[in-house]
Amino acid sequence: MKIKELQNTFHEQLDAFYEKEEVDSFFFMLIAHYYEIARIQLAMDTDLVISNSKKIIEALELLKRQKPIQYIIGETEFYGLEFKVNEHVLIPRPETEELVSWVISEFNTKKKPLRILDIGTGSGCIAISLAKNLRNVKVYALDVSKEALKVAKGNAELNAVDIEFLELDVLETKRIRDLEFDIIVSNPPYVREKEKEKMRPNVLDNEPHLALFVKDENPLLFYNAIAQFANQNLANKGVLFFEINEFLGGNMINLLNKNHFKSIELKQDIFKKDRMIKGVKVL
Repeated sequence: MKIKELQNTFHEQLDAFYEKEEVDSFFFMLIAHYYEIARIQLAMDTDLVISNSKKIIEALELLKRQKPIQYIIGETEFYGLEFKVNEHVLIPRPETEELVSWVISEFNTKKKPLRILDIGTGSGCIAISLAKNLRNVKVYALDVSKEALKVAKGNAELNAVDIEFLELDVLETKRIRDLEFDIIVSNPPYVREKEKEKMRPNVLDNEPHLALFVKDENPLLFYNAIAQFANQNLANKGVLFFEINEFLGGNMINLLNKNHFKSIELKQDIFKKDRMIKGVKVL
C-alpha cells in the first residue's frame, strides 16, 4: 500500500475528531515508529510503499476512539529525553518542561551537593530530567502507585540515571528517614472535578484519574500536605517548587504564606497562565 494513500485514509477517518495538522503529526509519528520512515523521506518519494499495514491500521482505529498517540506507541519525548508511558502514568506536558527548566535555571550553577525529591513522580519525567541536567545531585522520587513506579524505574534505566524510588503516600507521610532535601518539586493532582467538562476525551477517558483530579471542595489537598511535609523535610533555605492549577495562583500564594515560606514567586507559562510557584523555607 502506498504511504500517501494511507495518509489520505487517516484524514478521511480522523479529520472529524482532530485538526488536520494533528492528524498529519499522528501519521508521521506512526510511520516513523512502525516503519522507521522519516517525514523527509516521504516528502522526497511520494511513491513509497509498505507491505504490511496491520499495525498502523490498528493504531488508526485506536485514534478514532481517541486513545492518546503516546499510549499507542508507548513512548513520548520530554525535555529532550525519551520516556516510556502507559495508562498508569500521565503523559508528560510541555508546561511541566517549563517547571523543570525553572528548577534547572535556579540551581545549575550550584557546586555543592544537592538532594532533590520529586513527589508524585508518575513516569519519572521531572526527577529524571533533573538528574540528567544538574550536576552533583542525589534525586529521590516517590509515588503512591506501584504501577507508576515500575514505569519510572524503567525510564531511569532507559536514560541512565540513578534515582532512589519510594512507594509512599504523601498524604500520610511525615518524614523520609532522616533525610533533608535542598529541593522538593511536585506536580500533584490539581484538576477540579468541575473542570472535567473542559477536558478532551482523549485525556479524560485514558489518563489515570488518580494523578489528575481533586474534589472541588478541597482542591489544595495535596499542596497543603506537601507544604507541611516540606516544612519538616526541607533544609534551611531549601526551595519548594509546584506546578499548579492556572485558576488558583492566588490561593497558592496564601497557602505558602500560611506555611511560613518566604521569597514566594508565582510564574506564568508560555501561554500567560499562572502555572508554577516556588517558596523558600527559612528557619
